[in-house]
Amino acid sequence: MKRETLFLKFVVVLMGLPVLALCVFALPEIAEFFAELNPKLDFLQYPFLIGLYVTAIVFFVALYQTLKLLSYIDKNQSFSELSVKSLKNIKNCAIAIGALYVAFMPLIYLMAEVDDAPGIILIGMAIIFGCMVIAVFAAVLQKLLKNAIDIKEENDLTV
Repeated sequence: MKRETLFLKFVVVLMGLPVLALCVFALPEIAEFFAELNPKLDFLQYPFLIGLYVTAIVFFVALYQTLKLLSYIDKNQSFSELSVKSLKNIKNCAIAIGALYVAFMPLIYLMAEVDDAPGIILIGMAIIFGCMVIAVFAAVLQKLLKNAIDIKEENDLTV
């Protein structure tokens, strides 16, 4: 099992690297591009940028919780309250990212309208949909894990 979790940890780190690169290189340019497209709304450049950075921070928190969950699996503590807590935190992070993107959709719409690029709206909707799928999946896993822990504790008390 150590090999599989090591591979998954490596994949989680690889998932974080492109987002980190986007935060460092692309996000400031995107915010500046938005300000150039909408000179009347250039005052929204920095709130938009801050919101995207907050989204990235929440994403990195979710990745950290995923690494913690994988370390619990490595230590044979997968059926523990710690794992349930990590899944709950992952679910909350996914909900937060989805909610932030829902709040950003009017700005994304303005960018798409001025630049005549409806694909930007589709990307925003895909992110929202993906976050909601992850949140539901984590909630289902959390509930299943909680039920398994309860059954295990009940069986331990029976013996």
